[in-house]
Amino acid sequence: MDIILELWDTFVGDRLYSALLPTSLSASAGLPAFVNVANSTLSLFGATEPFVYEPATQLIHLEPSKYAYLSAWPRNNIYRQFTSFFLITWIFGLLVYFIVATASYVFIWDKTTYNHPKFLKGQIKLEMKQAMSAMPPMALLTAPFFVLEVRGYAKLYDSVSDEPFPYYSILQIPLFILFTDFFIYWIHRGLHHPMVYRTLHKPHHKWIMPSPFASHAFHPLDGWSQSVPYHVFPFIFPLQKLAYVFLFAFINLWTVFIHDGEYVANSPVVNGAACHTMHHLYFNYNYGQFTTLWDRLGGSYRKPNEELFRRETKMSQKEWQRQSKEMETILKNVEGDDDRTYMASENKKKNL
Repeated sequence: MDIILELWDTFVGDRLYSALLPTSLSASAGLPAFVNVANSTLSLFGATEPFVYEPATQLIHLEPSKYAYLSAWPRNNIYRQFTSFFLITWIFGLLVYFIVATASYVFIWDKTTYNHPKFLKGQIKLEMKQAMSAMPPMALLTAPFFVLEVRGYAKLYDSVSDEPFPYYSILQIPLFILFTDFFIYWIHRGLHHPMVYRTLHKPHHKWIMPSPFASHAFHPLDGWSQSVPYHVFPFIFPLQKLAYVFLFAFINLWTVFIHDGEYVANSPVVNGAACHTMHHLYFNYNYGQFTTLWDRLGGSYRKPNEELFRRETKMSQKEWQRQSKEMETILKNVEGDDDRTYMASENKKKNL
């Protein structure tokens, strides 16, 4: 993520930190106490050397302006890096969420879903509210991974000439997918354990018939825990820097697409929107993120209903009634009578 940080610093960060924490205040008396503490403890993190510009990648060169040298927190300050990554993850997470989910809602999502008996009254607003409240804590928990990466603890490399062996730059993509898919499967399945489900994962399962805006609408620890494999991967395996940026963007897009209700992938391999809809409807199936491999091996795969792949039947009253009847039985077993009563109440409100 050093490429993203360099772009941020060049166009936003240098001016921001030079304005908030100018070097003219670094005589300490004028600095807030927490800044003095931060600067005095930098030696613990090996960041006492003056900032010297080094391009994050050979592919781009962004010469710093004068503002890069006018802050009491230079670019290599660990506290500045943490703060920057927190802001980047939060702000750009919101932008990607609203841009992609809105595009999916406008151009892809079937609006007849509003009439589904399990679509809650005011659901889209509730999904947005939950997503916006989840993103700041998630950004706070994610930023340390990015800080460790830019400080050289990850196995990120720049160009093809730096790859560990020939063609690794191609192989890293399926390796990333398999690695993250495996661990997300088990993390997601673990989130369905009764000891943690009610607290962490149940908020996401309010959206039995999700819209694209449900993609990031979950408890912060739920969303963060399922993102951990993405961040752990480059600490274990080499990963090309631009590929990392691409994969990070792809993950956010995929998360929206599997909630968009457009059941395109009728494949025994791809865990698309149809498979994920089965998960929201029937709970204990299709925990995977990208593929059905680990669900098949783990005995938790459920083939999507064939009706979902025909536009004339996927939103039929008959299909809805079948989904609702089966889902209600599972809901009673999984969540108990209190939740059954809650869902009945919500649906009653909707029909008023």
